[in-house]
Amino acid sequence: MSGFFGLLHLFGIFFYVGLFAVGGGLVAASFMQQVLVEKYAFISMEKFYSMLAISESTPGPIGINLATYIGTELFGPGGGIVTTVGEILPAIVIILLISRFLSGFQNRPLVQHAFDGLRPATGGMVLVAMVNVFRIALLDIGSFSAGGGIAGLLRWKSVAFYLVAVVVLFRFKKIHPVFVVLAGAAFGVLCL
Repeated sequence: MSGFFGLLHLFGIFFYVGLFAVGGGLVAASFMQQVLVEKYAFISMEKFYSMLAISESTPGPIGINLATYIGTELFGPGGGIVTTVGEILPAIVIILLISRFLSGFQNRPLVQHAFDGLRPATGGMVLVAMVNVFRIALLDIGSFSAGGGIAGLLRWKSVAFYLVAVVVLFRFKKIHPVFVVLAGAAFGVLCL
């Protein structure tokens, strides 16, 4: 994938993600994984989840951060701009249309049923993204498959850090979560 047509293809992918990823950044990340990793193999699963972790720990919306990061990684700064515009353009158009016409039909039963149907679907997509992140971060499927047994299934350092982070977040309320995120980034760089 290179040149103008590669950028156009990338714009189309992120426009699709922005159009159908109702429910936030983790839903968008799930769509991105399906298209970029599984369908087109533009990036590896490991690389994708590393990019997702960085996008989650930087300020701003996760989906847009991830789109910008992927575009920049594949095509440089121009790719970052193209993927970001592709990701946010559908939302801008839809918000403009809804703000223009919503007051006339927001209380109609069909609209209410559509929103009622979107809620569980969105929850399911967030759950799938969460399970995938846990699987990549805490499990070592390769070692398990190679005969490492149950003991080789877990990434023990990651599991230990995760448990400590959960205890810190829930036990010590005065510690801001951003410090746990920074500790996680340092742990990932220094220990993995």
